[in-house]
Amino acid sequence: MQKFDAIIIGSGQAGNPLAFRLAKEGMKVALIEKGPFGGTCVNVGCTPTKAYVASARRIWDAKHGLELGIHIPTGVRADLKLIKQRKEKIVAKSRDGIAQGISENEHITFFDGKASFTGPKLVLVNDAQLTAEEIYINVGTSPRIPDEFRDPSFLTNESILELEDLPEHLMIIGGGPIGLEFAQMFRRFGSKVTIVEQRKNLVQREDLKTSESILQILRNEGIRVHLETTCIRAGVEEEDKICLHLESKSANEILRGSHLLLAMGRKPNTEHLGLEKAGIAKDDKSFIRVNDYLETSIPGVFALGDCNGRGAFTHTSYNDYEIIVANKFEGGDRKVTDRIQTYGIYIDPPLGRAGLTSREAEAQGYKVLEANYDMNKVSRAIEKNETQGYMSVLVDADNEKILGAAVLGVGGDEIISSILNLMYAGKSYKIIRDSVVPHPTVSELIPTMLQSLQEA
Repeated sequence: MQKFDAIIIGSGQAGNPLAFRLAKEGMKVALIEKGPFGGTCVNVGCTPTKAYVASARRIWDAKHGLELGIHIPTGVRADLKLIKQRKEKIVAKSRDGIAQGISENEHITFFDGKASFTGPKLVLVNDAQLTAEEIYINVGTSPRIPDEFRDPSFLTNESILELEDLPEHLMIIGGGPIGLEFAQMFRRFGSKVTIVEQRKNLVQREDLKTSESILQILRNEGIRVHLETTCIRAGVEEEDKICLHLESKSANEILRGSHLLLAMGRKPNTEHLGLEKAGIAKDDKSFIRVNDYLETSIPGVFALGDCNGRGAFTHTSYNDYEIIVANKFEGGDRKVTDRIQTYGIYIDPPLGRAGLTSREAEAQGYKVLEANYDMNKVSRAIEKNETQGYMSVLVDADNEKILGAAVLGVGGDEIISSILNLMYAGKSYKIIRDSVVPHPTVSELIPTMLQSLQEA
């Protein structure tokens, strides 16, 4: 039995910084990882996909130069092999930096393998039995693959990043952020793309106007979208063609393509952890139950990152780490419920979201004031020839605080932070409304928009 001060299972965006901070405090730390360092974000999530988004944007610029008076020679094309090589260099730099830091830290012992609990404070990895008074689980999530789609030729968000030849026709099941980002980037690379979504709208968590605006953005680029459509069967035919049998209210259809990407959500990587042997409770979707301080049903055992079901993003995972550190070492009282929902969807133009949607605000009983402003009225967007999308802000009529905001348009993923900062400050929307913002920018229209608040 090897005894440590702390055991960390998973080297993701909460686990890695926590290992280094605990080590800095002089604690003896065991870090367990069965895959490459960095978790989803570094290896198959944010870092590689945003590198692909950047390449897709560059080819879009090249193909649309004449709209701004720039003649670009014909024949521009995407080289997926080179795009992949660039992505791998970026990923390797991040991964190698983590590996080096861990190997050089005398307080961290690394175990390469799968971890499983054999008791409340007992962990088995390979043939080693480990124990510690503090255990932190940071195992993340992986693609959810229904049994009927387990053909190995079908792609996930992980395996699609290994392609070196462009799909002739990429079919995507799932109209959430992952599916939409891959749809647009591969359409821009040159593939024919079709999205199949069983619900009425894309990005179901968003408001109707946002979903419809995103749908129009994708259709403007030649992406075919089937809404309220279910794939009842999928298989591989002769000549390696993939065949989807689709069912909708209006008609049944057979869709054929060269590649199929499954973007049907994520599931927590908790199945083989042996949580039941430790008495660690899960919910009905196998996420680990935690309280506001990220502690599980077993005192001293914590779950961080996507596997706790309290956030599905790198920034929420890192905030979990911050909560642990602030409360453990800095006398803090930080909670998961302190944070405001925020995320981006990295289509082009991107969506930045902060706080509640109008549907959520209504369901929670707020008296809401709302303002909207279309990007085609924003001078900076017109000058850049990027006028798709809109921005929206919701305000609590009773206390003047901002409840939520969406910026779908050029720079939306960055602009949203200015609104988010005011929300965390808990101040009136009038602070932004009455501010002086540089011209010409997209952000300068936020004060203008706030002058036109109306009852929702």
